[in-house]
Amino acid sequence: MEATFDDLTRAVAQPHSDVRANVRAIALNLAGKLLMGIAIGLGIAIGLAIIG
Repeated sequence: MEATFDDLTRAVAQPHSDVRANVRAIALNLAGKLLMGIAIGLGIAIGLAIIG
């Protein structure tokens, strides 16, 4: 009977979150935003160089 309750609590328990996956996702998001900012800045700089 105890084994049944142990299995039930394991099945109902929430899954553990992977901290490394969260950190990796945040770092990838920040890197993407940084590269997008650099690309926009270079585009503006090239545009201003062509105009002026």
